[in-house]
Amino acid sequence: MSNLLTTSDEILDSARTLIMTGGYNGFSYADIAEVVGIRKASIHHHFPSKVDLVRVLVARYREDAEVAVAGLEQNVQDPLELLKTYAGHWAKCIEDASRPFCVCALLASELPALPPEVAGEVKAFFRFASTWLTSVMERGSKEGALNLSSEPRVEAEAFMASVHGAMLSARAYGTPEVFATILAPTLKRLSATVAQ
Repeated sequence: MSNLLTTSDEILDSARTLIMTGGYNGFSYADIAEVVGIRKASIHHHFPSKVDLVRVLVARYREDAEVAVAGLEQNVQDPLELLKTYAGHWAKCIEDASRPFCVCALLASELPALPPEVAGEVKAFFRFASTWLTSVMERGSKEGALNLSSEPRVEAEAFMASVHGAMLSARAYGTPEVFATILAPTLKRLSATVAQ
């Protein structure tokens, strides 16, 4: 089995990187062609329009997140540890610059200006993340593993907002450690041991 990326994968990876640095309108097919080393016509062969490209990118991003969460759920049962592992994943991505920002969080900031097809995929990602985090909060509350001060869905949205806000602060300050520093009080508050 080959580990080589297909041209389509290289185009998507390039687009993801360009979106993380400049947003939806911050890149063109000419930028991708230069990075990947192909002609713009070749990109149009794979993705007829920028809308098609970014829609597929975001859909794949969500699918990858779904697979990662399923694997995480199989390996970690404790709800607080799930939240810590999720936050730890992002802390590592920010530190090693492999994914210094969630593509969907960045695109969500541009939602009013995004084409409807792309906006729909971004919203689908947030619905998935919210549903998963809500299920973690519900289990944690039921098992006594999490100390919730609001309804599970509200706690899930607050946690997701904290993660994305911490990403933004880490980016603004140019200091990866800021991410973990900001999330530490949230994780501590959610810990059932704090309530005892």
